[in-house]
Amino acid sequence: MSSTLSLDFQYTTSIEKVWSALTDSSKLAKWVMENDFKPVVGHRFQFRMPPMNGWNGIIDCEVLIVDEPNRLSYTWVSLGQNNTVTWTLQDLGDGKVNLHLEQAGITNDQAFEGAKYGWTNMCGELAKVLEQ
Repeated sequence: MSSTLSLDFQYTTSIEKVWSALTDSSKLAKWVMENDFKPVVGHRFQFRMPPMNGWNGIIDCEVLIVDEPNRLSYTWVSLGQNNTVTWTLQDLGDGKVNLHLEQAGITNDQAFEGAKYGWTNMCGELAKVLEQ
């Protein structure tokens, strides 16, 4: 059985700025982790952080969808999980943007709770990046 994590975050900024924070490798490093991301379908990349608790700190990914500035999707493979992360951006008007995250294919509760905790923290960091 697999489940899908679904979260929404609102930011007071432009949709272009949110898209840039999702697709610019140096900005992505400020709120997710070090990476060699490029917004090109088929591009294989990694998110990297220092190893901890028996985990090598590497998440292997491949870009699946680049639909600027509306949708971005990539695989997320780590610790036996083979998930798909999809970001959907929606301009709400009045300078507000909704960022919807779906992480599909999560196969256990620990991974689900870890993803929920991780993305909630990282999207809090994203708010700081968008203010810069």
